[in-house]
Amino acid sequence: MSHRKTQLDIRGMSCATCSQSITESVEGLAGVSDASINYATDEGTVEYDPDEVSLSAIYAAVDDAGYEAVSASTSIGITDMTCSNCAETNQQALEDVPGVISAEVNYATDEANVEYNPAETDHEQLYGAIENAGYSPVRDDGSEDSEQDQRDAAREGEIRHQLRLTLFGAALSLPLIAFMVEKLLLGGGALPETIFGVEFGWVEFLLATPVQIVLGKPFYENAYKALVKNRTANMDVLIALGSSTAYLYSVVVLLGLLAGSLYFDTAALILVFITLGNYLEARSKGQAGEALQQLLEMEADTATVVDEAGNEEEIPLEDVAVGDRMKVRPGEQIPTDGTVVDGQSAVDESMVTGESVPVEKEEGDEVVGSTINENGVLTVEATKVGSDTALQQIVQTVKEAQSRQPDIQNLADRISSYFVPIVIANALLWGVVWYLFPETFAGFVNWLPLWGLVAGGPAVAGGTVSVFEFAVVVFASAVLIACPCALGLATPAATMVGTSIGAKNGVLFKGGDVLERAKDVDTVVFDKTGTLTEGEMELTNVVPLDGHHATDGGSETVADGGTQAVSGGAEPTTDTIDEETVLRAAASAESGSEHPLAQAIVEGAEERGIDLDAPENFENVPGHGVRATVDDEEVLVGNRKLMRDNGIDPSVATEELERLEGEGKTAMLVARGDTLLGLIADADTVKESAKEAVAALRERDVSVHMITGDNERTAEAVAEEVGIDPTSVRAGVLPEDKSDALNDIQQGGRKAMMVGDGVNDAPALATAYVGTAIGSGTDVAIEAADVTLMRDDPLDVVKAIRISDGTLQKIKQNLFWALGYNTAMIPLASLGLLQPVLAAAAMAFSSVSVLSNSLLFRRYTPDHDYELLDFLR
Repeated sequence: MSHRKTQLDIRGMSCATCSQSITESVEGLAGVSDASINYATDEGTVEYDPDEVSLSAIYAAVDDAGYEAVSASTSIGITDMTCSNCAETNQQALEDVPGVISAEVNYATDEANVEYNPAETDHEQLYGAIENAGYSPVRDDGSEDSEQDQRDAAREGEIRHQLRLTLFGAALSLPLIAFMVEKLLLGGGALPETIFGVEFGWVEFLLATPVQIVLGKPFYENAYKALVKNRTANMDVLIALGSSTAYLYSVVVLLGLLAGSLYFDTAALILVFITLGNYLEARSKGQAGEALQQLLEMEADTATVVDEAGNEEEIPLEDVAVGDRMKVRPGEQIPTDGTVVDGQSAVDESMVTGESVPVEKEEGDEVVGSTINENGVLTVEATKVGSDTALQQIVQTVKEAQSRQPDIQNLADRISSYFVPIVIANALLWGVVWYLFPETFAGFVNWLPLWGLVAGGPAVAGGTVSVFEFAVVVFASAVLIACPCALGLATPAATMVGTSIGAKNGVLFKGGDVLERAKDVDTVVFDKTGTLTEGEMELTNVVPLDGHHATDGGSETVADGGTQAVSGGAEPTTDTIDEETVLRAAASAESGSEHPLAQAIVEGAEERGIDLDAPENFENVPGHGVRATVDDEEVLVGNRKLMRDNGIDPSVATEELERLEGEGKTAMLVARGDTLLGLIADADTVKESAKEAVAALRERDVSVHMITGDNERTAEAVAEEVGIDPTSVRAGVLPEDKSDALNDIQQGGRKAMMVGDGVNDAPALATAYVGTAIGSGTDVAIEAADVTLMRDDPLDVVKAIRISDGTLQKIKQNLFWALGYNTAMIPLASLGLLQPVLAAAAMAFSSVSVLSNSLLFRRYTPDHDYELLDFLR
């Protein structure tokens, strides 16, 4: 039993009871032998058995207790991985470092994302783990260049290196191709036996040996590290086996120790084709990540800062601080996120939201850094700088999404982990079988149409090629034809492109796992206010009631400020109540609230020139309304239940309430003391695209629901307008009950996407199969969500599902080609139907084809469902 001790920095403790709660939570884990939490120092020490419990489980236990154990995250570039097995080796090496909470290594992006305990480990230890595994991390060298710049430079250097190797190998191998053609197609004897007195065999040796040394060196080194240091087998092992088998066999024949043919040409061309494939693969990986790089390149380099005296100074972007005021002229980029303090203009936000139509901005409006000012001059006060800007957050979110792979990747990883050993075993088996039973198997496959076209079958059967030689050919072909790198690239390459498409269209997925889940959504649940509607309430109606009764022939204020007759109820009392009385009481009470409904009432009163009184003893009654003291009298503004709970009968206003609610308005009762003064109503405009979004979801056979705190009639009116079935509407749902309502909808196995924008939507977003925060939403909602929509357009919900569906189709295409290729080619090689050099070429082509297929997906736009031939559009 092994033991490990870790030191934790813990936040959120306020007393000794807190430390005791954490201790109990952590010590409750199997494998934890001791936990000591010190409230005075905000630290804790935990002794545990890493074979029984992980550090991530300990962190989760602290979190479950309601506190936070400090962690840090980093991304490390790795330049020399050649297949998914390499990624798995690096991941295991990082996870074995004491203090590492979790590690994910992505072969497609050539990087590791590590969460670790900064009190226990640091970057140097992480770099060391990668190096000890036999790979090269991109170190932060302390220069002015950013880490991303260093990675880009490393990748460009790798591309150039692979190109140089390819050209070197190709130059020496070109003459060997002539020898190969002469042997395969002409049967030998067509070329002279010597060149300048040197036998052809030695000429081939002289040409192939430098290729073997220079191009083969990295494969042999990596194969040694994999087998000896990491006790695993990767693609380099297969290449080293295949190439060295052909080369060493040829050397033995050349020295006259064994009779047979020479395969120097095969040995050299294997390495040339594989190196060419590595070059094309490195280029393709760079192209797959171009979308993020293009986003980063959109950042302004400088900003024109204006001081209090009006003096302007151009400074580097990194020197801009929160609170600085920047002047942005027409055609310039807005340097960083901020608020317009002067000026008016249209701003092109397409690079952030995907929306091509410029957005009008004026004083008080928020702007996003790197967007383009179209016409007027703006003065912008910086609110977020550096890594806090929207653009940097988008890039970070997409990077994190690319590091979190879909669950389907687990299938590919499981296959890859067993793939190379099985391939080597298969190659040995068939090499031995062909050696021991050549006549039997030659007769068995002799009828095949391909027999002899690309291998030496008839020659074996006719006795012109030795049995041992043909067994060697079969072995080399069988190990070379298998390609775990194609399998390893299938998922991450498509995920990288899919998340980039999302970012370009204002749809941010938090992970590849989310990207995978979104396509399976069969139910979409919209919050009403701010999601299907604009969320900008406006006072539309004021209806006075006389002495608890509806007025008989009175009037009500409508949206345009005019009046209209009000049909009546009972006889009015002698106390006449007018519109101003109702509105003054309601607006004075609501002036203590920040709710959109309250703000609309207050703004409506101010527009009518009504002086408001300051409320006292203000109380918000969640889900029902507000209570406040105005001029020494209690004023209530809210729904029927609020009135009943306070001894006021709302039934006399039923007719007016139902009429206003039937028009899709939010109607509220207003009472002062024990008197019902009247009603006021706010209305919210339905978003233009809401109806189109609901229709598009229904076309995909997705059930659409709506949850709202509004009353049933108002909710049903909005639902009817956008096309949602009234039976799929849940009205009057309190904020704390939204997650319960969502759970009810998800009963029976439904997979629901919850779409909301407010703080009170956060629990429901976390509960949903896929939580989606609409872009105008709060930071809390966005943090709880799996998908963030940068625009407040419900049609982007459909785009998110389409991108998910398209990406998973692309992943399945890649897996089909990778697995189908191996399924078809390994038997051909095992049956002796494939020359080793052709097997190597096919192996290199398979990886490039998977990446190329993923890159074609970049042309897809989520304005329609993904189709197989979308790359032709």
